[in-house]
Amino acid sequence: MKIFQWMYDKALIWAKHRHAERYLIGLSFSESVIFPIPPDVMLAPMALAQPAKAWRYALLTTLASVIGGICGYLLGWLLYEPVVVPAIEYLGYQDKFAVIEQWFKQYGVWVVFIAGFSPIPYKLFTVGAGLMQMAFLPFVIASIIGRAGRFYLVAGLMYWGGEKMQQKLRDIVDWLGWGTVGVAGILYFLYG
Repeated sequence: MKIFQWMYDKALIWAKHRHAERYLIGLSFSESVIFPIPPDVMLAPMALAQPAKAWRYALLTTLASVIGGICGYLLGWLLYEPVVVPAIEYLGYQDKFAVIEQWFKQYGVWVVFIAGFSPIPYKLFTVGAGLMQMAFLPFVIASIIGRAGRFYLVAGLMYWGGEKMQQKLRDIVDWLGWGTVGVAGILYFLYG
């Protein structure tokens, strides 16, 4: 069954929706605060579907993500105990958050820059920066550089890869999808 290929084709259609930019902005903002799905899953098909707008999409994604990151920072700074602790426990992010706290102590602002490319959810870095009361301006600058680096890379790959990239992704998306499901299942059974 080619379920992931079907979903990929649908994502390309939705990427051309007249409100797609709004959805991308909403996803980018919320992912930096609480939502578990990264904006790349919407940015990539949108950049593929409309390559002339790839750089605009990367900019919108970056700006919304950084603004969401600022909200995450404020959450960690002002509402850690009543809001963040229960959310971290509910999502099962205790171990990841402990690692991030250690990284903040060890590496400071560089952690936020690296967070743009880390598999650990960005929202944990934003909340962690607020909790550790990291200097605000360096946090924002590192967020802009890290997030822009990631999102412009995604947009660039889609822009320059064009039709070839789109077809290649379509050809292997089922392998990638089922592979991800398999790895997630194995990790769940080993550590869940």
